[in-house]
Amino acid sequence: MAQRALPAREPRLGRPHGAVGQAPHAVVLVLPGGGTTSSARRGSALAAAMAVPLARRLGRAASRDDPLVAHVVHYRYRGWHGEAAHPARDAEWAVGEVVRRYGDIPVCLVGTDIGGRAALRAAGHPAVASVAALGPALADDAGAETEPVRQLLGRHVLLVHGADDSRTEPKLSFRFAERAKKINAQVCRFEVHTDGHGLRGFAAEVAALTCDFALGTLCARDFCRPLADAFAAPPPLGLRMPLASGFGKTLR
Repeated sequence: MAQRALPAREPRLGRPHGAVGQAPHAVVLVLPGGGTTSSARRGSALAAAMAVPLARRLGRAASRDDPLVAHVVHYRYRGWHGEAAHPARDAEWAVGEVVRRYGDIPVCLVGTDIGGRAALRAAGHPAVASVAALGPALADDAGAETEPVRQLLGRHVLLVHGADDSRTEPKLSFRFAERAKKINAQVCRFEVHTDGHGLRGFAAEVAALTCDFALGTLCARDFCRPLADAFAAPPPLGLRMPLASGFGKTLR
């Protein structure tokens, strides 16, 4: 049976969080998860809603001197859709929309699950300064080897994965990070021991690490010591950094 064509839809940016009413110096785009299987349904409203707390935290983290705005990206469809890679295309559109709205300012892409894969794919846009992929869904063993990495040149890249994630294999993000590190020294990866898919067990620690990464790459702040060490460490050390319980309570 022939696959039914997907209906025409448009991606959109969610409401801004952070420096509303000010001209922002930078923007963070939060790319939700939503599963990798193909579906004709609209992008998951639940996944988008679950991304809002991180967007709020990122928006609040900036200072008056470095105002920052965060948006959640709402996808056209649910799922990756094979070679169409709809979430990645939507992420690219979102970066272009940021440039249209705010001008030539740096952008950080923060994605979870398929949003993490989309963030890595869309990093080639000239406005993108950095990418954080949290538990990225990198398809299968073949996908880890064929997923492009050249678009990450010149960007800071952070990957975080739960060691017990049974839905998006941590070994695949490690192998991807290995390939990316060979062409870009500014790649690091953290492993969250005992945590699973969605990194819910260490949500506060992952959010703190992501905020420090975003502010460091967008607002010229110094990285916290664990991030600085992870970027400086040679592989595999810098690609298997442990994220300690309680991280974020004392960042520096």
